[in-house]
Amino acid sequence: MKKILVLVLAVAMVLSFAACKTTTDDAKKGMSESLLPAPKISSYTVNDDFKIGVILLHDEDSTYDNNFINGVKSVKEAFGLSDSQVILKRNIEEGDACYEAAKELAQGGCKVIFADSFGHEDYMIKAAKEFTDVQFCHATGTKAHTENLANYHNAFAAIYEGRYLAGIAAGLKLKEMGTYKNGVPTIGYVGAFTYAEVISGYTSFFLGAKSVVPNAVMKVQFTGSWYDEKEEKAAAQALINAGCDLISQHADSMGAPTACEDAGVPNVSYNGSTYDAGENTFIISSAINWAPYFELIIKAANEGKEIPTDWTGTIATGSVIITGINQDVAAEGTEDALKDAIAKFKAGTLHVFDTATFKLDGANLTSYMADVDTDAAFTPDKEVISDGYFHESEYRSAPYFDIRIDDITLINQKY
Repeated sequence: MKKILVLVLAVAMVLSFAACKTTTDDAKKGMSESLLPAPKISSYTVNDDFKIGVILLHDEDSTYDNNFINGVKSVKEAFGLSDSQVILKRNIEEGDACYEAAKELAQGGCKVIFADSFGHEDYMIKAAKEFTDVQFCHATGTKAHTENLANYHNAFAAIYEGRYLAGIAAGLKLKEMGTYKNGVPTIGYVGAFTYAEVISGYTSFFLGAKSVVPNAVMKVQFTGSWYDEKEEKAAAQALINAGCDLISQHADSMGAPTACEDAGVPNVSYNGSTYDAGENTFIISSAINWAPYFELIIKAANEGKEIPTDWTGTIATGSVIITGINQDVAAEGTEDALKDAIAKFKAGTLHVFDTATFKLDGANLTSYMADVDTDAAFTPDKEVISDGYFHESEYRSAPYFDIRIDDITLINQKY
């Protein structure tokens, strides 16, 4: 009888262990489907002699540059382009190296040449003036609408809307935490430089979080580089040590996400999922999907049609995307909150830089002159507040929101 009882107990323990394991495995939900996925590119036939050249500041190791690489590769695949028709120039510095790369691509038969970094602009313009039968396109630049060159173009996207969505996810996570190291919900943010692009990015993210947690504050630490894994990791660690409860970034390496995973601090990344490096801390990421723009410029160059001088991608064009949600880290209700915000963006009823949602020196803004027509002195030249909100990326594709709003502390501002 004892033997039978022991056997029954043993079987019960095994079954109990199996049930616990199944429950644990089931509880690990992983990544959800994206609520704003990249749209599929339709097939298209290009001329046999067509070539596009893409100049990249870094390579696939940079989340920023990899975004462009993935964008052009998706179009390459959809259009059936060969390797000889899509030429990538990696690790091209912001200097004469860009002009030399553009010159080589133009002389090599490229119909359109694209460069991906702000500092490439003057060298792309130099090449555009020399090779007038080639189309030159540039991301994050500011001068196309004032240079008046028929073959030079700028492009960017309304990524501030994607960052705001990511900020909502961050705010919900902060709200779920309930207790905070510094007594108030504190976000840490790793930024590259104090450029308008970065300021617009961290502010839109912060306002998304603040829409959920009104008493949130943020600390921004700059690295002085778009891609420096050591510095970005050190900056994230410094912010964590300063009591930040959650970290985000506008820098291009895996430094910050890795620091968050090591410290067990929630992380919202940029330019694509960092789930593989932060399974236990990654929440969501926003990104610009460059495939629609590559599709546009390839078709235009192939057909001899005009390319927009200054193009801004949107949610509607499939240019602003977010990854799926890491359901094991994100707060409950994140998906529903994001769906609601996306619907409002599409309806035009939600404005990221609503002047009622932020203050400067304790006051709400009713007027602001921005530097839209860039000159050497960065002279403010355009009124950009109307109808109660700051009109970002409407008068020029590259961001010009450069306001240092209250509740955000900047660290190491020399960059």
